[in-house]
Amino acid sequence: MKSNNQKNNPSLIHVPSDGNTILQQAIDNINNNQEILTLWKIININAVDRLGMSDHGPTHFQIVANISVKFVRMLVEAGVEMSITKNYNLSSEYAELVVFLGSVLHDLGMTISRKDHETYSLFLANNLLHQIIDFLPVNEKTIVTSEVLHSIISHRSDGKPITLEAGIVRVADALDMSEGRSRIVYELEKLDIYSVSAAAIDKVNINKGTDKPIQLDILMNNSAGIFQLDELLKKKIMGSGIEKYLDVHAYINQQTEKGLIKEYRI
Repeated sequence: MKSNNQKNNPSLIHVPSDGNTILQQAIDNINNNQEILTLWKIININAVDRLGMSDHGPTHFQIVANISVKFVRMLVEAGVEMSITKNYNLSSEYAELVVFLGSVLHDLGMTISRKDHETYSLFLANNLLHQIIDFLPVNEKTIVTSEVLHSIISHRSDGKPITLEAGIVRVADALDMSEGRSRIVYELEKLDIYSVSAAAIDKVNINKGTDKPIQLDILMNNSAGIFQLDELLKKKIMGSGIEKYLDVHAYINQQTEKGLIKEYRI
């Protein structure tokens, strides 16, 4: 049972475990690990305060983790066999564990450098994973660790996922794209195509599809959001290994289309 302080602490991660005991144990271990919570704080100081970027802290990880776990459950419900099940005969509960850990640890390298942060994330995550999943038998811990590290390196721009789990983390990372994602830099008036286009995305709805297992409905308040879809999301989806399971729909509210910038100067 979590205390009220835990439930209300924005630095902690909350993902519905739905009876998945190994996922819940990992969530608890993450939230009780002061080193990880401090690393998350450092990431956002570097990203937001020093580089003027969008949020890369607990809020981002919370969103990505929930999307990733939801994707696994929707795909499994649709009869899709996860890679960790196909290759290692481990249940889909382990797939949920892998995508959760990949989601909350993929940006650890930002504490060192923005450039090549995916690579730096690997050795930081490797050490921490031995603490987070210490409750697993050695063989399972080794498999899960390897799968998580693959999902971390595969989220880079030219990443090539070879597991469904890694593809899920890659796409989920890109789906943290709504207006709140760019709020900090947008309010600082850092006007570029990334902040303006992110501000044009109002909401991302994830629904059960009709033709494919997952349908993404992306609601935009301005056509600038097309950049987010075409230049960022599309590139993360293509080659992810899960593109055949996704149906993406985007809508612009033309009656209430916002003017996102009043003036732009070079």
